[in-house]
Amino acid sequence: MSTPVIVITGALTGIGRAAALAFAREGAAVVVSGRHQAEGERLEAELRGLGAEAAFVAADVRHEDDIRRLIDRTVARFGRLDVAVNNAGTEGRPGPLTSQTSESYAGMFDTNVLGTLLSLKHELRVMQPQGAGSIINISSTMGERGAATLSLYTASKHAVEGLTKSAALEAAAFGVRVNAVAPGPTDTAMLDRLTGTADKKAAFYAAVPLKRGARPEEIADAITFLGSAKASFVTGQIIRVNGGKTAS
Repeated sequence: MSTPVIVITGALTGIGRAAALAFAREGAAVVVSGRHQAEGERLEAELRGLGAEAAFVAADVRHEDDIRRLIDRTVARFGRLDVAVNNAGTEGRPGPLTSQTSESYAGMFDTNVLGTLLSLKHELRVMQPQGAGSIINISSTMGERGAATLSLYTASKHAVEGLTKSAALEAAAFGVRVNAVAPGPTDTAMLDRLTGTADKKAAFYAAVPLKRGARPEEIADAITFLGSAKASFVTGQIIRVNGGKTAS
């Protein structure tokens, strides 16, 4: 098989960055995207330093023209698209539901839901005619459960899981697989922002049966598995990588 071609949105930090490094170490060609040019160029150079073909394309998933350009530039450069990781997301501003506004709703859903929808649209535009491909959306423990003060984030991740299942049913006829990885608490800058203090972060971890948070690399392992031939009969699934948090 030729070198697999990977696209990752929201690739500049956290889980997205860990996934980019993991795919690069496996010998894939990796196209990373995000909103910050300097950080993207640094990540591209780091991936090249691992011996991978790599490119950075600036993209904001809230804007369809950006997503269209990201996918078109990937195909123009590498000739195909084998795996897409839709990782771009925001935690928004936590707070009681009664404090939420139409603006906070739009800020959350434009990135987490519309961004995933537009990414799926343009990835499938390429993968379906190919007759092959794997798409991995990123959900959360909150894609299955509720959480006080996280109503909008929770609702957005429930929507991501619904999009994943529906897209999988549409894409199956073309030989394209669509799944999601739903991380539990993971040691990223997003979790730091969400918790705010070391004590609150420790409380998040204490609620995990394994009594710790995930490393981003552990989430990346699940992502690379779903992107590989080892997961060739897996589609429409939500893989929960959360240390047992949703076991009860």
